[in-house]
Amino acid sequence: MAQILGSVELKLYVYDGLVDKSLDDATELKYTITKDKISTHSKINLEIGELVRDYLTISFNDNYTSTTRWVKAIVTFFDTTGALFEVNNSQETTTYLAFDGYGYFEDGANPALSTNVLISSTDHYLPENVAGKIPIFKEGVGKVIIDSSTTTITDDNNSNQKIQYITIPANANTMQVYATDNTTLLTTITFKQLCTPKYTAFKVTFVNKFGAFQDLYFFKKTTESFTVKDEKFNRNIIKTTDGTYNINEGEQSRYNVSGKTRLSMNTDFISESMNQTIEELFISENVFIRIGSQTLPIIPVSKSLTFKTSLNDKLINYTVDFEFAFSKINNVR
Repeated sequence: MAQILGSVELKLYVYDGLVDKSLDDATELKYTITKDKISTHSKINLEIGELVRDYLTISFNDNYTSTTRWVKAIVTFFDTTGALFEVNNSQETTTYLAFDGYGYFEDGANPALSTNVLISSTDHYLPENVAGKIPIFKEGVGKVIIDSSTTTITDDNNSNQKIQYITIPANANTMQVYATDNTTLLTTITFKQLCTPKYTAFKVTFVNKFGAFQDLYFFKKTTESFTVKDEKFNRNIIKTTDGTYNINEGEQSRYNVSGKTRLSMNTDFISESMNQTIEELFISENVFIRIGSQTLPIIPVSKSLTFKTSLNDKLINYTVDFEFAFSKINNVR
């Protein structure tokens, strides 16, 4: 009697380091999942994206490190009696490289994201005399040429080298990105330096759709505001001894006082190709700002975006409102 597929068992490992290292069930085995086949279906579908994402921890302190992790899925197949399903192989092992990225609805299921430069725009703005960083995916890049300087891209299959951040020298003009054959030109990034001596340029770094850290400078006017929330209660200040009260003591008292700081920030005039970058900033879950010697988490609080074009608006600039991702009063417990 022919075997009929009945169920599967999935062992899901999520780990750092070399792809082929020995795995420890006590630390790297994150999930064991069993699932029966629905009688009217011919296949068993398992969604692992959200499970893996729990182990993609995002932390940034101006240090631009690869946030990818290896994922190894070992699937064992069983028939309807619980015996190993041996029509094909009874076990399959697949290894993935996980990014904290995303596709758009119109891209369809499991879209393939960029395999070379991990930013959407071919323009990149930097302050004058300031170096920058551009993320690339090692699997698809063999070398980059910044102006006339060539850098060969290498790695040893360690997860911490799959996203590499190329240092862009101050006042560089272009970066040409070549495929692993070192001859096929994939794309060219153009660098544009802006000088705004009247204002301080602030660097905002966010996790873009490719799961990489991307910098976006706000060159123009920045306005800081502060809001406070509190609650009040009336307290009894009458002295029980003589029925009087001290006018130096308030009858009303505040509690649960909290404050939040907001920033309203403006880009300079930028190209239309930056619209995609602004959109990715708006929907990013991890955003940081560099202030002095500190990197602090912020949240975009602007909830709507009207895209500007050179045809409709001539000059393109954006104002984005942010809120620091913490209360002014330290209430970390």
